[in-house]
Amino acid sequence: MMNLIDVIILAVLQGITEWFPVSSSGHLVVLQRLLHLEASWFFDLSLHMGTLCVVVVFFWRDVVNIIRALVRLDFKSEDGKLALLLIVGTVPGAITGLLITHFFEAYFLNLVLVGEALLITGLFLFISRRKTNRRELGYVDSSLMGLAQGFAIIPGISRSGITLSTGTLRKVKREVLFKFSFLLSIPGILGAIVLEVTKSPVAVGNVETPTIILGIIISMVVGYLSLRLLKKIFMMERLHLFAYYCWIVGAMILFYCLSQF
Repeated sequence: MMNLIDVIILAVLQGITEWFPVSSSGHLVVLQRLLHLEASWFFDLSLHMGTLCVVVVFFWRDVVNIIRALVRLDFKSEDGKLALLLIVGTVPGAITGLLITHFFEAYFLNLVLVGEALLITGLFLFISRRKTNRRELGYVDSSLMGLAQGFAIIPGISRSGITLSTGTLRKVKREVLFKFSFLLSIPGILGAIVLEVTKSPVAVGNVETPTIILGIIISMVVGYLSLRLLKKIFMMERLHLFAYYCWIVGAMILFYCLSQF
């Protein structure tokens, strides 16, 4: 049974790491293992709902305009074109995520996998540094970013890190890239939530409703502040600095695993 301190720690961690390119799922796996926590799938789901609300609020004007364009079937306007790009990016991401889940789900709580995945995240962040971003976003870019997002289902692979790095390597304009990356996360997170609910539709877990609400609120507040800070860091071309953090934490996890033998 989780206590109040555990809930606060996990909610704050989710709010920070969901958007920072360091993998929220990887950190949650590590923290739950180290603190011997048994957070229910419903609690984890609730935290993801909280951070999903954050990105919707952060980009609410774009979300509203995209929905209007879809309702009107207006794909010639800027918002309509953006809607098509999101669809093009969502499809390969969904297929990749489903395939990875099917083949590797049994290993998702493996700390070795988390450590290795963090090293890979750090590599992507590092090689994308100091790129000149002047291109408009195209369908190839959105497809590759969507494909990259599919791999973020692996704990330790950061969704924001791998999509922003992919777009940066494609030299997409930073302002456009940042907005598209996080708009792309909306269908991605929704899909992950639906998949989790279909796998465990009944069990709610051992967390009471007030505790769940508290976790959601904390993850939303911290998540919003984290997203604002991340935008500043990304626009200043400093995203690659997170690579060192990923490498250090990934190496520490692998060293810990090796020391247990």
